[in-house]
Amino acid sequence: MTPDVTLVLGFLNTVDVEQGMDTLATESGWLTWARERSLRADSLADAVHARQSLRAAVGDPDATPGEVRAPVEVALTADGPALAPSTAVGAVFAAAARLAVLGDWPRVKICPADDCRWAFYDESRNRSRTWCSMKVCGNRQKARAFRERSTERPACG
Repeated sequence: MTPDVTLVLGFLNTVDVEQGMDTLATESGWLTWARERSLRADSLADAVHARQSLRAAVGDPDATPGEVRAPVEVALTADGPALAPSTAVGAVFAAAARLAVLGDWPRVKICPADDCRWAFYDESRNRSRTWCSMKVCGNRQKARAFRERSTERPACG
């Protein structure tokens, strides 16, 4: 995966529904997350709002959409023009913008399992992957659907 995909997924997955953990639940959690990536942290409220909006943008039905802005400038470097974010949220949004320009934004998805909601990058050729993991979430859903179909059948005889 590219650094942009890794950064966007890392930010989206600062909430872990299955484990009941939220890195952005505390100021120290957010500061640590940003510092580990050598980024300057925005306010915690801005980070939470940005994550909610970004998760909604990639299909999380539990997230609240909203308009969010982050400071990102364009710098002219020896390699040409480049996005130059000044904060952690700006860096995440710059990475998301690069994914969008490259046509890779639709590959960033949220697992539809109610007890998961993990963000993942769909690397399938036809971009049709639904679950974060077929072995875990996909299998659980298929088993649930099978059980429901089995119990709905009228008894024979």
